[in-house]
Amino acid sequence: MLDCAIIGGGPAGLTAGLYTTRGGLDNVIMYEKGLPGGQITMSSEIENYPGVTGHITGMDLMIPWPEQCQKFGLKHEMAEVSRISRREDGIFLVHKSDGTSEEAKSVIVCTGSTPKRAGFTGEDTFFGRGVSTCATCDGFFYKNKEVAVIGGGDTALEEALYLAKICTKVYLIHRRDGFRAAPNTIARVKASENIELVLNAVPEEVFGGAMGVDGIRVKLQDGSIRQIDVPGVFTFVGHNVNNQVLIQEDGSFLCEMTPWGEVKVDLNMKTSIPGLFAAGDLRESAPKQVVCAAGDGAVAALQAIAYVDGHQL
Repeated sequence: MLDCAIIGGGPAGLTAGLYTTRGGLDNVIMYEKGLPGGQITMSSEIENYPGVTGHITGMDLMIPWPEQCQKFGLKHEMAEVSRISRREDGIFLVHKSDGTSEEAKSVIVCTGSTPKRAGFTGEDTFFGRGVSTCATCDGFFYKNKEVAVIGGGDTALEEALYLAKICTKVYLIHRRDGFRAAPNTIARVKASENIELVLNAVPEEVFGGAMGVDGIRVKLQDGSIRQIDVPGVFTFVGHNVNNQVLIQEDGSFLCEMTPWGEVKVDLNMKTSIPGLFAAGDLRESAPKQVVCAAGDGAVAALQAIAYVDGHQL
């Protein structure tokens, strides 16, 4: 029986693996069907991780993490977990897609979230080379340049305001004539001199070359096409929370969730189910930053150790 099962191999899962094993749990497996690292491996440059200086990609940042974790005994199983369930005696079952299952005394779920694609031509081709879903991560690369932001919710407007402090101009592109954001956020956007609203506009194509993005073309309400020449395009059209492993056979969730499908946790990353913890982008109000995900993983791991120590069977 596992002391702890960790589902997901991004910064939260790897840090949870490091802390659980170094903290004394003997039998810990991290389930990640692909190579560990998470979404950050797609970033072309990292400048905001503490202690990291010079040019480093997301992949470069994450390469040493698995080796460090495995040094203390973390095992990595390249298996897809289909579901987590819990028996009446408090033991968790990790159900794998191959039909097998594993018993675990505690579980830390770190399956993250996936940014939704806006769906325009060139979005995937230039992702990481001018198309981004994180202004905090990539905004500084466009200091004193013009950028475009796509979206009409709170996140899109808040990120547009953030970018407006760095960039000379921000084109805020939205397919409707009104926003879904909080009224005070909308007011701040409209009051920003270097944010131009491009409303009733549907993104058609991001274009560029070997060096990255050169601009974006949008279709306006009258059917005409407007070309906006910018080196950076930020899309904020929502996230898909990767919560599938928590869905039970009857369609319910194993633990309490928010209306948006995020896991409800307290400050200790505890869910509503004893012994079940959630860390990283999966949990509610996640900042979606590597350093924050790693911190979540450490907190969850320390709590998992305390839980297992207090529930020896």
